[in-house]
Amino acid sequence: MNKKSMWSFKFSTAALVLIPAAIGINYLGKLFAGLLKLPLYLDSIGTVLSSMLAGPIIGAISGIVNNIVYGLTADPVSFVYAITSCVIGLVVGIMAYKGWIANIGKAFVIGLVVGILAAIVSTPLNIIFWGGQTGNVWGDALYATLIANHLPQWVASFCDSIVVDGPDKIVTVIISFLIYKGLPRNLTNVYDNQNKIESL
Repeated sequence: MNKKSMWSFKFSTAALVLIPAAIGINYLGKLFAGLLKLPLYLDSIGTVLSSMLAGPIIGAISGIVNNIVYGLTADPVSFVYAITSCVIGLVVGIMAYKGWIANIGKAFVIGLVVGILAAIVSTPLNIIFWGGQTGNVWGDALYATLIANHLPQWVASFCDSIVVDGPDKIVTVIISFLIYKGLPRNLTNVYDNQNKIESL
């Protein structure tokens, strides 16, 4: 992807097709984590993968639309966390463009950065809608412990969020990175050269 196309709103057909595909992958990840009762969300794999392939704008749109769809079909509170999904898509897309998907070590750093930012963005939302908790058994146990020790609610809420978001986003980015690296070169080249494709 060239410098001009990173922030371009002229999307190729290949890039637009990624949005529903990303939503489907997000749903499968969330379902998988739920069935196995994992202490992770795994609901951003599609968003992260689309960001790696087509850049921050497509990644952000994928994340936002995913939360809108989930909000309409399952949980209305999901609408609010579209902000978090948007940030995830933008950050991964920018870091991917800057060369941070060269190897698994750099992918780990992307996951760490995204996890921290997701926790920062989600903390005020968690306080407003959930009294500071995330609904995750591990994070909420930590939250209860910190509150019992008289720490400020925002600190306890951030810790609740980061203890889940940190590992979740690292695992999510690494899974997305492995999928990305496993894709055929002729497919990834379509997105690398999307400025040469007829845009809609």
